[in-house]
Amino acid sequence: MSYFNVTILGCGSATPTLKHNPSAQAVRYRNKLMLVDCAEGTQLQLRRYGLSFARISDIFISHLHGDHFLGLPGLLSTMALHNVEGAVTVHTFAEGADILRRILDVFCKERTFKINYNIINPSAPGVVYEDNNLLVTAFPLYHRVPCVGYRFDEKPKKRHINGEAAKFYNVPVYMLESIREGADFTCADGRVVPNAWLTTDADASKSYAYCSDTMFDTRVAEAVKSVDVLYHEATYGDERACHAAPRGHSTARQAGDIARLAGAGRLVIGHYSKTIVDETALAAEAAESFGQPVTAAREGLQIDLI
Repeated sequence: MSYFNVTILGCGSATPTLKHNPSAQAVRYRNKLMLVDCAEGTQLQLRRYGLSFARISDIFISHLHGDHFLGLPGLLSTMALHNVEGAVTVHTFAEGADILRRILDVFCKERTFKINYNIINPSAPGVVYEDNNLLVTAFPLYHRVPCVGYRFDEKPKKRHINGEAAKFYNVPVYMLESIREGADFTCADGRVVPNAWLTTDADASKSYAYCSDTMFDTRVAEAVKSVDVLYHEATYGDERACHAAPRGHSTARQAGDIARLAGAGRLVIGHYSKTIVDETALAAEAAESFGQPVTAAREGLQIDLI
């Protein structure tokens, strides 16, 4: 069963349509549930796809346009209404924290949980979350307003113990953890047993990157270099490419270019303009520049990294 996955809650752009909700995603890693952006209707989407808002620990906001932010006051108000306990950390810019504080002071002054704010400097973002297994980094995007993307990287995993070898060399239980971390073992007679004799390779660490609103820029490719799965906005197709850069957006073909330059393992596109009728055509354009098949996001899509 996957313990690192992403559920698409909304993959439309600024105007909600009957086909797509605006931007929101749920990232599940082990026992943590995190949101990336929170457009209108996100709390309904969480219910629709069986994700409990009571488990949300962190909410990462890419920028302060309404189609990425306006669902947050309503979600937090509902969490308070249902007596959710603990704490939620909102990762946003100083202006976003100020706006949210003022809204909640009017509509949701009494809360059963604590809201922490991690203030991101959009001109110099960096690590925004870290625990023993996961690192989340914000990186600049190039939109009409300050905007960041987010990269979720598993930390390097520990090696696997070869049980038969450990038994043969009489490795005590208390030494196993350090051996998993790469240590050699010294026997009672002074012989040194190399770590490679006692372990097998660690599982590969996985990574996911979210690029919400951005025009084409090779610096984005550098920020998401070698990521396993890249979600990149593809607001327009070739026929409306002239609208992309002036509005701070990318075409599907440009999303494919970024994925190819980054050496991404898989590309998922989204943030479709309301004018898009057939997302498969966008995926085909992106695939031409990426050089491999591309997934067109849809609400409810679950992306399993592990």
